[in-house]
Amino acid sequence: MLPEIVRAAAANFEDKTAIECENGISLSYKDLDRISDEVSGGLLKRGLMEGSIVLLSLPTSIEYLIIYIAASKLGVITAGVNPRFKALERRAICEITEPDLVITTLDLSDGIPTDLSVETIEITENSQKLLLDLRSDSFQPKELEENFDRAICVCFTSGSTGIPKGALFTNKELLAIQKMDTEGVWGTGGHLVPSTAFAHVGSMTKLPWQLSKGLTLHILDRWKAEKVLELVETHRISAIAGVSAQISLLLKVENLENYDLGCVKAVVAGGGPSPPSLVIRAKENFNAPYSIRYSSTESGGIGLATSLEAPLEESLYTIGKPRPGVQAKILGEDGQLVETGEIGELFLKTPSSMNSYWRDSKNTKKFLVDGWLKTEDLAREREGGLFSLAGRTNEMFIRGGYNVYPQEVESVLSTHPKIEQMVLIPKPHNTLGETGVAFVVPSKSGESPTLKDLIEFGKDKLARYKLPEEVTVIDELPLKHGFKINRSFLKDLVSKENS
Repeated sequence: MLPEIVRAAAANFEDKTAIECENGISLSYKDLDRISDEVSGGLLKRGLMEGSIVLLSLPTSIEYLIIYIAASKLGVITAGVNPRFKALERRAICEITEPDLVITTLDLSDGIPTDLSVETIEITENSQKLLLDLRSDSFQPKELEENFDRAICVCFTSGSTGIPKGALFTNKELLAIQKMDTEGVWGTGGHLVPSTAFAHVGSMTKLPWQLSKGLTLHILDRWKAEKVLELVETHRISAIAGVSAQISLLLKVENLENYDLGCVKAVVAGGGPSPPSLVIRAKENFNAPYSIRYSSTESGGIGLATSLEAPLEESLYTIGKPRPGVQAKILGEDGQLVETGEIGELFLKTPSSMNSYWRDSKNTKKFLVDGWLKTEDLAREREGGLFSLAGRTNEMFIRGGYNVYPQEVESVLSTHPKIEQMVLIPKPHNTLGETGVAFVVPSKSGESPTLKDLIEFGKDKLARYKLPEEVTVIDELPLKHGFKINRSFLKDLVSKENS
């Protein structure tokens, strides 16, 4: 599928810029097809063939995308390592993947086992030297036989719940993602700034439809809020995309009001829920509607979404409804459907969902049940088919015999005018078992909310046992790979203070 899309794009868009890098390199669609053909030849000479797997431990770069495309032209499976991973994490990915070849740069090679076949490349700022040592211009590409079950890529989870797992995607899932995502807010021939590392599902599974639409991808070495705003302004990009933490960083850019952002018609925040206060500020500052997209690595980056035309209640307190082609249900601990309004675990059924976990039949059977994907996210279905998240199954804590769901509390208290962001973390308690600690980032007003403020604000919306017992004011919430909030760090902080 990906090879056919690249060849068709080369014919349809020819000299249009496909990729433009921060370091000045740019490639047309025609050159992207030609150079990826030559890299295919280099991979073939290194013994790779259909069914082989190549692991890319590379920065977010044009080299990554070219090798991914080149591998697909041979039927070689591509897996990626998040460039923010450390040596031990990199080693774990290698051990799980068991690659036939690892392609890396010198600075991202720590932790790669010495018994693996490794090719070290350099990231260049000269388009003439782009992957020069890996290219073979004598290679004559041939079309692979049509096979919807051919494995294309492996996307690793962030490891937030333990050792990362590799979600395997075939042609069938990528085709489904292409059909489901091209109905989005990006038109043909526009511009897009990828918001995730290329090893992430947000790039690996989305690249086919992005190229099929003739988009120009603007590659940043590292995502930077100021640079994103410059690109939006320069290229009149109509949709700003990222996770909620990235949207928050955009709003903190100094002199934001001086950027000409009248081109922005939508703000799309993927990954999970956005704090209500963030949604309000983003709508006001960008003068555009805000859509929350809930998904996961395993779902192929597709799940539920709030409508761009959503009323305030939907856009602030829910993750919307299942996107077209997606089904959602909530099951209790007994495996039965819960009543509307009751909290249980969210399951998704979507044609974009992973084929399996890479070489992990045990977890595949656990998380894929009769076509339904077990998300390990707690949620409730509201009237009208809207869904709200209540946190991860391992985040729920029990205070005095009552279940407390952190995201439910956060969605209410984070709308307090003195709060920009907040996270509720459990703390051990001798009598009650656990109580909640609110980690709060104050709003620009400069005033920090007190515990009394939060209790007074939340008492009419939440049961008293759900409200925090302590407030800790911090400058910013800690983030992990992929700009997600690092709750584990805050839990460790609480544990140390309590010991």
